Amino acid sequence: MAMDRYASGDDSAFSELYDLLTPRLYGYFLRQTRDADLADDLTQQTLLKIHRARGQFLRGAAVTPWAFAIGRRLLLDSFRRHRREESSEEGDLAIDRAATDLPGADALVQAQETARRIQRELLRLPESQRVAFELVKQEGLTFIEAAAVLGTTVAAVKLRAHRAYEALRAVLGDVLDGPDGGGKPS
Repeated sequence: MAMDRYASGDDSAFSELYDLLTPRLYGYFLRQTRDADLADDLTQQTLLKIHRARGQFLRGAAVTPWAFAIGRRLLLDSFRRHRREESSEEGDLAIDRAATDLPGADALVQAQETARRIQRELLRLPESQRVAFELVKQEGLTFIEAAAVLGTTVAAVKLRAHRAYEALRAVLGDVLDGPDGGGKPS
């Protein structure tokens, strides 16, 4: 395990750790902030914190939840520090402008509208439900990993994610159910 080696002082293991964590952390931060520069900064800050705390890493533990927990705390600190409110309308206008610049982009426009609808509804959910849903459904973390990130139990994460899914389904059933009408989370 790369993190075990890195925590034990093997600096060459960092590149393997970097390759494992960077794309996932960056994607998470980008979805949360919608700002590529901030997402990049938060990713680098997270990796720096991991480097500084590598001696405290519990060898044998999974590194992904530990990294996401560090990153999530940095993200919350960033939101508190900046206290900025992004207007969803400004984001929607930018997406609409980009979509209309593409010739024959009907499918893209529909996908973007669906993504906007889902994002708007996610933002209306209680934070605990939204974050659990995003970690499990968008970031692909297991319930165990998400529980470690959130500092709660697996049962709590399952309940929060399920409640978020059900709330989204109540509003966006046509999107979540898809053409087969299955509607069950994967």
